[in-house]
Amino acid sequence: MPTLSRRDAFRALAVTASGGLVMTQAAFAQEAGASARQTAALLQGADVCAIIPEVTEGPYYFDPALERIDITEARPGIPLRVRLQIVDADCAAFEGARVDIWHCDATGVYSGYPGQGDDGSVDTTGQTFMRGTQFADANGIVEFETVYPSWYRGRTTHIHFKVFIAQNVILTGQMFFPDALSEYIYLNVAPYSDRASTRDTLNSNDSIAAQSTRAAYAFLKELDEEYLAAMIIGVDPNARSSIGFSFGGGDRPPPPAGDMGGPPPEGGRGGPMGGPTGTADRTTLTPPVRK
Repeated sequence: MPTLSRRDAFRALAVTASGGLVMTQAAFAQEAGASARQTAALLQGADVCAIIPEVTEGPYYFDPALERIDITEARPGIPLRVRLQIVDADCAAFEGARVDIWHCDATGVYSGYPGQGDDGSVDTTGQTFMRGTQFADANGIVEFETVYPSWYRGRTTHIHFKVFIAQNVILTGQMFFPDALSEYIYLNVAPYSDRASTRDTLNSNDSIAAQSTRAAYAFLKELDEEYLAAMIIGVDPNARSSIGFSFGGGDRPPPPAGDMGGPPPEGGRGGPMGGPTGTADRTTLTPPVRK
């Protein structure tokens, strides 16, 4: 099978607004009832200021204390820029909010855990690829350089995120991708297409995607050298996370079916602000400035 480029994959789909990938900022703003002033600095194509529902963390989170933009660690895949904007329901940006993201690589495995891969034989304990932290700028925006995520059994294509507004305000969620683009990439672009297994879960039958609502679907755009996946993450500053601060402890809710990845690595119980896994810069958060 010939190897197709990132651009070939995107163009072959002829994505349009009717295809579910592109919708104008003005259309979203009108639907959300936001003013022109409120949306002036917001990401184009994102679902304006919708509060994102919290969903399961799953078994794959740990804090490697890595404040960085490029999270790939040179692993292969289609280049992807992830741009997230943190706002409240009134479109006011949370300057200084901490944002962690993590996701599987082009072969469907996460860093830091054993018992992965299509046959359960892959052990990535001690590795940190596809994980990183950034702090929001004055417009509430963070960016990461990564690769388009692959799939694993029981889950549709997704990227995990955690947003820390203050010490006791956390939102755990996931970003989702258009099935048409994902499927085309997985069938035609190496190394995604090198896998022998067949993808078993789409957005339509993924319970977490359904719970997350339309607001959790990324706006996709083709840039010169990479894809751009953009999303506005609406956070309620008065909410308190149901997930809690113990990542890997006994009080964490069980992961959904198909999201099993083995226990956290030994010594990997670091909380969101540090712990045994290390401490990122600016670990003591004060309430971010909302603009």
